[in-house]
Amino acid sequence: MTKRPTPTPTPPRPPKPQKYVKGLPVSGGIVVGRVLVIDDELRRVVPRKIAAAEVKGELARFESSVKASIAEISRVYEQAESEMGKEAAKIFAFHIGMLKDPSLTSQVRAMIEQETVTAEYAATHVLDKLAAQFRSSKNPVFATKVNDIEDLTTRLLSQMMGGSRASRLEQADAGTIIVARDLTPSQTASFDRSRILGFATDLGGMTSHTAIIAKALEIPAVVGCQTLLRDVDDGDQVVLDGDHGVVIVNPDAATLEHYARAIEQRRLYQVSLTELRDLPSVTSDGAEVTLLGNIELPEEVARVLNSGGTGVGLYRTEYLYLTGNTEPTEGDHYRAYRKCVELCNGRELVIRTMDLGADKYTQAQEEIPERNPFLGCRSIRYCLKNQPMFKKQLRAILRASAEGSIKVMFPLVSTIAELRQAKFLVNDTMEELEEEGLPFDRSIKLGMMVEVPSAAIQAETFAREADFFSIGTNDLVQYTLAVDRINERVASLYTPAHPAVIRLIRDVTRAARRHNTPISCCGEAAGDLEFAMLLIGLGVRTLSVSASMIPPLKRFVRSVTVEQCEKVARQALTLDSDVQVTALLRDRARRIVPEAFEGSGVE
Repeated sequence: MTKRPTPTPTPPRPPKPQKYVKGLPVSGGIVVGRVLVIDDELRRVVPRKIAAAEVKGELARFESSVKASIAEISRVYEQAESEMGKEAAKIFAFHIGMLKDPSLTSQVRAMIEQETVTAEYAATHVLDKLAAQFRSSKNPVFATKVNDIEDLTTRLLSQMMGGSRASRLEQADAGTIIVARDLTPSQTASFDRSRILGFATDLGGMTSHTAIIAKALEIPAVVGCQTLLRDVDDGDQVVLDGDHGVVIVNPDAATLEHYARAIEQRRLYQVSLTELRDLPSVTSDGAEVTLLGNIELPEEVARVLNSGGTGVGLYRTEYLYLTGNTEPTEGDHYRAYRKCVELCNGRELVIRTMDLGADKYTQAQEEIPERNPFLGCRSIRYCLKNQPMFKKQLRAILRASAEGSIKVMFPLVSTIAELRQAKFLVNDTMEELEEEGLPFDRSIKLGMMVEVPSAAIQAETFAREADFFSIGTNDLVQYTLAVDRINERVASLYTPAHPAVIRLIRDVTRAARRHNTPISCCGEAAGDLEFAMLLIGLGVRTLSVSASMIPPLKRFVRSVTVEQCEKVARQALTLDSDVQVTALLRDRARRIVPEAFEGSGVE
């Protein structure tokens, strides 16, 4: 009898190598968990004819799905309203309104009856057609709602096809990190926070509805990863670093150990920071450095104040266009601004007029998009070309100023003519309100963002006409260095530590000081502890940052002296490369206040 050969055992699959994937940080925090992939299989609906006898059943299935979806969205709406406020919850009110709209649902019924197709195909066809119409609409409000229609389509299909996408979310284990091509606002808002730690997507931007909700919920999130879905499978372990916009797939032991330390340090550091909330923000030699917050929605004022901020240094009002069901009316603007005034309760409130354009808004309504929108009709240029819309906002701001102190700030001013025209429109609006007998603050302060080189170079001229300056480092770096700050191909070139940027900031602060023009910095760099030291050394005494950055920034401010900061600034101005400047700032900051970096988990 021939002996059968012993089968060769199948070798175990080699472990996947560790991989770093860079994206955009939209909500801070560091978490380690297991991947749950949410893909787009649900949306792949093929046309399928049905027998005439099946039409009645398909109609009933569609009606049942609509009712179930309305009930589901209503629960999400209530949750969003309690956790994020009424403004953010309006997104879901829009979804409910669409499902209750007879003109929409009747189209689906008619298609099922007349073309004898499945309910899934009819619903997808009608809603996709509507999304295409919205996408091509010149009305910018419609264009921003495409993601909401796609969300609605997914929800309906989930109900009709057994809830495959929704059920995966519902079945998520504790310690799950969601990875998807994209996520809808309602999916994000309905996450079970006890099981889902955070999420990462290949698509998405800093201003999407999903990003807004992630920030409001304070759930760690990285978007715009581009290729993450190719590198992960269900169950893979990942580190999600929402502070720096990094996802580490299959982290090795050393990486896990590093992040375990960082997470614990971050936790202890956050605990220690709560003790500083009510303490003054003063340097160790007694100089006051005012810390304000940047907000997108009125409800965020409470987060700023609870974090130890003394007011709002930047209210980005363009988010009114992203969270409403229709283009904001004067009343919508007024109610939002009045709410901010009430929540600030006498504290500083700087309202930036609409910064619409390029990556946010204007291209969505252009029949022929601009070839280079970042150098096109955006921000104050767009407002001055659309004066009825602009004056609607100015009227609302001025009316709200009767309820409490408000400052108005114009974005992306590049010429003195733009500032003068904007101020003229404010005065013109004041005259209209006076004729109507409506109260407002006649002495309201009118300032400007300094975020393009032309404004920085002409700071002397602008200082004579602006009531205050706020340096916007995000765009100032972008335009000074000709580097798109969201383009990963040139990301290494984008740095506020470039000597040219530092010199422009120095010149602006000098001009402001000569004319007694108050000056602040509200760009992302202001929240970087190392760069904040440089800003203080250059003469900036007001920093406006996200609420989460206020506690560590206050601790840092209270640990340094103005003399130390000025010495660092003088040294930085002698250097000729951003590499040298960065090394200097890192070394001096860690030498002066090492505990600020050891406790924050920053490397």
